Amino acid sequence: MRRRTVVTAGALAIACALSVPTTAFAKGPGGSQFDVEGSNQQDGGKTLESRIVYSGSTGGSHGTRSSGFTPVGDWSPPACWYEPKWTPDEFAEEFQKEWDIPHSSGVGEAHDLAEEHYKNGQPYKDFNKSETGKGMWWDAVRDRSREESGDPAAFACDTATFWVENGETPAVKNAVTPEILAQLAYSRIKVPDTKVTLAPKDTTKVNLPTWAWLDRATFKDVSVTASLDVAGLNISATTTAKPVSLELEPGTSDAETYPASGECRLNDDHSIGEPYAKGDAGRTPPCGIKYLRSSGDGTYKLRATITWNVTWTGTGGAGGDLPDGTFGTTQDITVQEIQSVNR
Repeated sequence: MRRRTVVTAGALAIACALSVPTTAFAKGPGGSQFDVEGSNQQDGGKTLESRIVYSGSTGGSHGTRSSGFTPVGDWSPPACWYEPKWTPDEFAEEFQKEWDIPHSSGVGEAHDLAEEHYKNGQPYKDFNKSETGKGMWWDAVRDRSREESGDPAAFACDTATFWVENGETPAVKNAVTPEILAQLAYSRIKVPDTKVTLAPKDTTKVNLPTWAWLDRATFKDVSVTASLDVAGLNISATTTAKPVSLELEPGTSDAETYPASGECRLNDDHSIGEPYAKGDAGRTPPCGIKYLRSSGDGTYKLRATITWNVTWTGTGGAGGDLPDGTFGTTQDITVQEIQSVNR
């Protein structure tokens, strides 16, 4: 048995130069052999092409993503990664199925090159069937949404399908580890679409402080676990997002926020702000807004953005921090002039 994680530069150059009329084939032996994706979920959160299973606050069994949970800064979860995909028999079957194409327009040359690489002993012999039970074939997986949006990062995993013995970790960037699983779990976190409670509700008056708060009961930590359990590899990671603050943007410059920064921090009981109670009319709200001008015949778009602190723990005691995430929603606020009666 011979183990290789990266093909030769010559094979890569030849394969990349070929024009192949099939969407299933990507790059020949110089790159991922198959057009695989990482977000087509079914069967309890397991992808069709990926063996990673997601559970927890994923927005349902299909692992759909939050529409707006956005990392702070330039960081983003992996758009592609490598994971164990096939046993020798499975890879042989997949290989033959995907390479069942005519020997024309240079495709035959690519086919022959790939057969030499995986079947004829240069460097692999008969898809490593003699090593059955001792390892698996690893291949690239792409995040479908990132791929469809044309994100170049989704195409960065261009190392050829490679063999890894059980218990070994390949020296390839973005090969699945607990930390990579934690980052993938991050991209599938679904946070609640929490609407801020206001007093007065929806309609307020000019120069009247409006109280804003989020109850502890509807403002909880959320987490997603990503796990991979195949022969020779059993790892998992749980990524947890904890709400830490609420930022209020009034939707107009003719307003003041409480506190002045507009950022309301988490209370000791994990709530934010304070519910309005009878008798509080003369108090300044710990979290709220005061509009200085009427919204006229329209409304102001109050935007409430929650910041979530994100951490992870994984197999073997691994763990750490990931970038904070934010999620914002808007709600319409009508601001009226206070009517006075002249005698």
